[in-house]
Amino acid sequence: MRQLLLLIIITAFGSLISSCGGNGNRTSESETPSWDIITIDGSSTVFPITEAVAEEFQKVHSHARVTVGISGTGGGFQKFCRGEVDITGASRPIKPSEIDACSNNDVEWVEIPVAYDGIAVVVNTENDWVNSITVEELSTLWEPNAQDQVTHWNQIRAEWPEEEVHLFGPGVDSGTFDYFTEVIVGDSGASRGDFGFAYYEENQDKLKLLGVSEGGADAILPSPDTINNGTYSPLSRPIFAYVSKAAANRTEVDTFVKYYLNEGNGLVREVGYVPLPESEYALTRTRYQER
Repeated sequence: MRQLLLLIIITAFGSLISSCGGNGNRTSESETPSWDIITIDGSSTVFPITEAVAEEFQKVHSHARVTVGISGTGGGFQKFCRGEVDITGASRPIKPSEIDACSNNDVEWVEIPVAYDGIAVVVNTENDWVNSITVEELSTLWEPNAQDQVTHWNQIRAEWPEEEVHLFGPGVDSGTFDYFTEVIVGDSGASRGDFGFAYYEENQDKLKLLGVSEGGADAILPSPDTINNGTYSPLSRPIFAYVSKAAANRTEVDTFVKYYLNEGNGLVREVGYVPLPESEYALTRTRYQER
C-alpha cells in the first residue's frame, strides 16, 4: 500500500508562504517618536502581501515601524476586536459573532478587499488516476461523517483504486478552513478534523494540481485568469484587510493604508496572488477614504 497518496487543500495559489516565519519589523536610526508602531496580525494567506507592503513602506518612510504577525484569520479577529492590533488580514469576510465582539469593545472598522485567491486541490504526483474532482466528491471526502469512514479512493469514485486517502489542509482557526468547509460542506464550522497543513508552491515537484468541477460543468484548474474571472468556482474568493477606524485616525496608520491601496496592486502580483481590477481598487480607496 503506497503511503504517499495525499489529497491536500492549499491556500494562496501560486504563493510561497511557509518560509515567511518572521514579521515585518524594521527600526531606523532616524525613527520619529511621533509615529507609533503599526500593528498587524491575522491570516497567513494575506500575510505575504501585507509583509511585502510593509517592507516597501518602511523603505519610503524610514521612521515607520510595522509589525506583521500570523494568528490566522480567527485569531487575528480576536485580537482586532479587543483593540490589540490596528489592522488584521482575513481570508474570509468577518463573521456575525466577530462583528458583535468588535461592537462590544467599540471597535469600528473598514473592510478592504486586497486581492483574489484560489484554494488549490492537489494530490501526490504518484497518484496517476485523479486529474479532476467534483465539488460533490470533495464534500463526500470532507464532511464530518467521513472521518474514519471515507478512507480509500474507491469510496469517492468507484473506478478509482482501493488506495488509502490521507488528508492535509489548513487548521480550524484558518479563514481558508472556514471558506472551504462552507462552500464544499455547507457549514463553515463543520469538517472532518484529521488533516494537517500544507501549501502548494513549496512542494510543486511532489504535487499534482487537480481541476475542480461543479454541477456537471467541465473541470477548471486554478490560474490567475480563472481565479480573476470566477470560473474556478467555488474555490476562488477575495481576501481582505480590516482597518480599525480609531487606528486610521493616526497619521502613520492612515499613511500606511493609503500606501497599501496605491502600491499594493503591483506587490500582490509579485508575491503570486491575483490583483483586483483597477476599478475595484479605486472603489476600495473611496471606501476607505469615506470610512
